[in-house]
Amino acid sequence: MSALRYLTAGESHGRALVGIIEGVPAGLALDVPSLHAQLKRRKLGYGRGNRQTIETDEVEILTGVRFGETLGSPIALVIANRDWRAWTEIMAAEPPMREGRRKVTVPRPGHADYVGGLKYAHGDMRNVLERSSARETAMRVALGSVARAFLAAFDIHIGSRVVAVGSVSDARPLDVAVEDLNARLDQRPLRVLDDAAESRMVAEVDAAKAAGDTLGGIFEVYASNVVVGLGSYVQWDRRLEAEIGRQFLSLNAIKGVEVGGGFTSAVRRGSQVHDEYLPGDDERLRYASNNSGGIDGGMSTGELLVVRAGMKPISTLMKPLRSVDLTTGEATSAHIERSDTCAVPAAAVIGESLLALVLAEALLEKFGGDSMAEILPRVREWQRLAVRH
Repeated sequence: MSALRYLTAGESHGRALVGIIEGVPAGLALDVPSLHAQLKRRKLGYGRGNRQTIETDEVEILTGVRFGETLGSPIALVIANRDWRAWTEIMAAEPPMREGRRKVTVPRPGHADYVGGLKYAHGDMRNVLERSSARETAMRVALGSVARAFLAAFDIHIGSRVVAVGSVSDARPLDVAVEDLNARLDQRPLRVLDDAAESRMVAEVDAAKAAGDTLGGIFEVYASNVVVGLGSYVQWDRRLEAEIGRQFLSLNAIKGVEVGGGFTSAVRRGSQVHDEYLPGDDERLRYASNNSGGIDGGMSTGELLVVRAGMKPISTLMKPLRSVDLTTGEATSAHIERSDTCAVPAAAVIGESLLALVLAEALLEKFGGDSMAEILPRVREWQRLAVRH
């Protein structure tokens, strides 16, 4: 049984998004403003669509918290969809009073529409696109923010940045402390460190929007001060990077995930890749580099944890691709659903929540405990004894 587990429910234009997270210890300070702050960050980024101006993404805590502290019981959260008021007839739970519902019968290339319709025998692919929409990630950010609050109690910090949009890359090395990174980048249009690179990315987004097209990109998520020894080498499914890969690849449009050097390490010699050990203080080792990205043998090393993810362009194009109307079998243009031109900055913020969920579960699996009063001393003692850099 997992130490921490969560579920989400809800459709993009349905009444609300719902989430439950179980396994959060009792006694963790938690409040709505801290959750809402992370949800506001998900709405950031140049190239986002009109939906971001409609939704406030205000989260409500239904259960599991009393007087600002977790109870140890399941935490239930809800985010109302303000746009649902315009979709009440189309997304009603009750049988329709009349025909004429807006059915989707033309799938979008690259989206879940077609295969999802086949799998679940839906003649109306709105039944697919409503749940497969990235709108679901708003709740994952809320749940991940609970995990982030848990990690913060152990001084573990998480941040992210965009390193590529379309064909433009930012080669600047990370030169900002992780705990300061988000405050610095959240004020920028695409959450990029290098000014010149970001300007070129903005121009690329503008060009794609003018052409009715979309752009993907690459982002990096970091975690600092990670407790050494999270994860395990003894079974394949307990390796820390295995769960990181699973979580990140579950995010809409993510097609590739790397830890540390990733694919770059595959084309270099071992002497250029492996992080050498050097003498440290108090007979503890330190690392000469961090090409492993903070994970060796499926376990956290205590170094900066670095996850890089590649996001494909969004599937809905304002100048749609070729498709087929499944009701007639005739060639036509793909269905158009309101969408973004580029959502890489938002994906980076969502990635922070996914990494927080992974690390929170790994920490709970290693140290156990039902309350913060029980877990905190265990972690402190481990950090005192563990051989670290």
